[in-house]
Amino acid sequence: MLCIIAMLGCNLGVTTAEEPDEPVSKSPVLLAHYMPWFIANPEQKEWGWHWTMQKFDPNLQKDGKRQLASAYYPTIGTYDSGDSEVLEYHLLSMKLAGIDGVIVDWYGLTDFRDYAILHTNTTRLLQQCERLDMKFVICYEDQTVPALVQGGRLPESKRVEHVADEIQWLSKYWFQSAAYLKYQNKPVLLSFGHSGLTDPEWTQCLSQLKTPVAYFSQDRQREGAAGGFGWPAPPDGLEQVEWFHRESKRWSSAIPVVFPRFDDYYLEAGISQGYAVLPDRDGQTLKWTLKQALESKAAIIQIATWNDWGEGTQIEPSREFGFRDLQILQASQRETGHWKDKPAPTTDDLGLPLKIYQQRKDTGLTSSRRGQLDAAVKALSNGDYVEARKLIQPSTSKNQ
Repeated sequence: MLCIIAMLGCNLGVTTAEEPDEPVSKSPVLLAHYMPWFIANPEQKEWGWHWTMQKFDPNLQKDGKRQLASAYYPTIGTYDSGDSEVLEYHLLSMKLAGIDGVIVDWYGLTDFRDYAILHTNTTRLLQQCERLDMKFVICYEDQTVPALVQGGRLPESKRVEHVADEIQWLSKYWFQSAAYLKYQNKPVLLSFGHSGLTDPEWTQCLSQLKTPVAYFSQDRQREGAAGGFGWPAPPDGLEQVEWFHRESKRWSSAIPVVFPRFDDYYLEAGISQGYAVLPDRDGQTLKWTLKQALESKAAIIQIATWNDWGEGTQIEPSREFGFRDLQILQASQRETGHWKDKPAPTTDDLGLPLKIYQQRKDTGLTSSRRGQLDAAVKALSNGDYVEARKLIQPSTSKNQ
């Protein structure tokens, strides 16, 4: 079933953009790197690796918290990345913080390991981006290439052809969505890592594409790329950020990175010794990296990440930090004039998506009440926060 879904992305609610491509605006487009890889019970029959790292058991609870492979705990608890109500909550929370959309970690179309379900979850995320007027970008996981070769699913000689075919599929389907971000009238595409195609192979791959893309490679600008994008580098600390800003001045363009911290759980899970911790510093790391990114005047800025709980880089609301990281972003976006065409949300408004999510999960929810919540979502998406609050407030009537 998942293989069929993977090949029919065009029939799963992805719309086709009929209007001409628009260039990125002069103000930066703020995007959050998004992981679609969380598999949770009861939506699925088992807990996925990214909640357990094959050591922790989310079925075990203590003090109202499940045992997870993370130093932090989501405000909404564990979730499945294919849950449309979770995706709605995530995107609305981003929107009220001034985040314009997502860059999604994508492992391609092959039914190998959990790649197919990641593709399905990404399709559902794109549908929600279209519904809520959010931007969408794919970051291709470079490590899929050697993994498929080692797994006997891809001949070594077909490495370049395989990646080119995957990008052609994106061109035929997802790049056609009105939600997909264009840069200089080309769909934006990132690739994460350096263990897959070599620089010459990427050059060859890009030359084979029928539809040109605005390709950004990690940490540096490869030959043929539109630019490079930054990423947290624990061994180098914040010096990596300074290096990136200096080095990227020589490139055609760049996507700087903003992040709150890096605090992985690999040592606790027995996977490795883990990486050095990039401390949170009471929110100062997020504020500083955001300031550096804005001062670079880049057209696109990436937040790393929305929800990588295993590496502790998440800005998704948590029990430890609450809405603090979203408040920092929201305050900065107010200063940059992000909401110039509509009223700016307040810090109190940041909690409205959570209230909608909690009510949607009420087992006694009626169809009438669900309709009111749908209207509240539409109001929030359109910037009518007063109307949204009225609709979100639970009715005392037993008929609702």
